Amino acid sequence: MADERVSAIPVVDNGDKMVDVRLGGIAYDGADEAGAWLRVGLARRLRVADLALGEDLRLLVREGFRPAALQEQYFERYRRGLLAADPSLSQESSVMLASRFISPPAVAPHVSGAAVDLTLADHLGQPLDLGTPIDATPEESEGACYFAAENVGGTARQNRETLALALQSAGLVNYPTEWWHWSYGDRYWALSTGRPAAVYGPVGSGR
Repeated sequence: MADERVSAIPVVDNGDKMVDVRLGGIAYDGADEAGAWLRVGLARRLRVADLALGEDLRLLVREGFRPAALQEQYFERYRRGLLAADPSLSQESSVMLASRFISPPAVAPHVSGAAVDLTLADHLGQPLDLGTPIDATPEESEGACYFAAENVGGTARQNRETLALALQSAGLVNYPTEWWHWSYGDRYWALSTGRPAAVYGPVGSGR
């Protein structure tokens, strides 16, 4: 996400309000209330994807909106961990490496209510096997957190493909280093889909 092509994308916010995804029937098991909120355009697309999964599967959201201060905290903690593991890294290199996994706050889609971390669950709401836990780092998962990783089992691979089919058909894009991270309307989405601008910019913590 530190790619200059991402940061160069302009933002023309369309003013979509924030909504609680649970009101649209989407399951949520996040740690706090803020994470259940997303831009309405994204929430509607999640509903479309959820219905497309059929009666036996459903989406399970872990986190949507993330306040800018929390995004900064996550990014810096991970970046400092990389520096501790390899003191030879320059500050610039640590930022670039950290941004593979956690978006720099300036371009982070979670801060815009434009991204969601989620998984697949069965009809009882039990999470399915997708190869790694949500938020597994490239280091601790040996790269299995990447969507296209080859070091995951067949069931996990099939579940990732099922998730992708539903979400891509609804207009979302995946950030490839995190199988669970999908977005709509942010700068990365605009770059990935050839749009001239992002339609969602940062929102205040008060929504």
